Amino acid sequence: MFLGQNLSSVNEFFIVGFQGLHSFRTVFFIVLLVIYVIILAGNLLIILLVSTSPCLQSPMYIFLSQLSLSDIILTSTICPNTFLVILNDGSIISKVGCITQLFTFSMSMITECLLLTVMSYDRYVAICKPMYYLTTMNPSVCLQLTLFSWFLAAFLTTIVTILISGLDFCSSNVVVNHFFCDYGPLLQLSCSDTLVLETVVLIITSHETTIETVFILSTYFCIVHSIMGISTTTGKKKAFSTCTSHLTVVCICFGSIIAIYVSPSGKKNF
Repeated sequence: MFLGQNLSSVNEFFIVGFQGLHSFRTVFFIVLLVIYVIILAGNLLIILLVSTSPCLQSPMYIFLSQLSLSDIILTSTICPNTFLVILNDGSIISKVGCITQLFTFSMSMITECLLLTVMSYDRYVAICKPMYYLTTMNPSVCLQLTLFSWFLAAFLTTIVTILISGLDFCSSNVVVNHFFCDYGPLLQLSCSDTLVLETVVLIITSHETTIETVFILSTYFCIVHSIMGISTTTGKKKAFSTCTSHLTVVCICFGSIIAIYVSPSGKKNF
């Protein structure tokens, strides 16, 4: 803890958001609102179709619906308050609300990574061991993998949230230089020694992303090897087409997380 700082109780933070919008504020608000509505509509449609259509009850689509659910939670955690930030040139949020937002955002993000990893295993079994697909990826296994993703994400996020809740924040420094309560900006506001928190977060993010990345790369190595063994060009294209969209999302998701939270310069990005 730093001496000479005002450590009186902090119950609210001021989120700065986007600076210098001025006359573009309304346009920016409308664009983000449209994007948010499209995200909600698209993901809700996926969940509705998977839950009501008998032909979409395969494991891949079930995992996809869970991915859509986590995406809805993630965007709905950030966007509503972001709209207030844009319209009012900033927004006040309570400390409890700020930490809750961080928890929900982090849990949803980790869940998405875990689900993408599970989906890579599903593609591996479907392409490399098609004869065993129905028995390996049965409804019970799908349920267990889904629950495992959500509970593990909640457990890891709870550890970080508890550590952040124990930090002291200076009453003279309550401005969050971001558009929502993320890990980096909150860390910068703390007047406590954050070494333990930073170490725990680094261990969790680095180990999680490394294990998941290695697992996904391993499954896709096996998938590519199996696809190359297919004799017909049509068969190869059909097999590749079931993986390209998933692999694209994996690259975007994991690339963003590594760049922001795992890289040494990640803290400077906020």
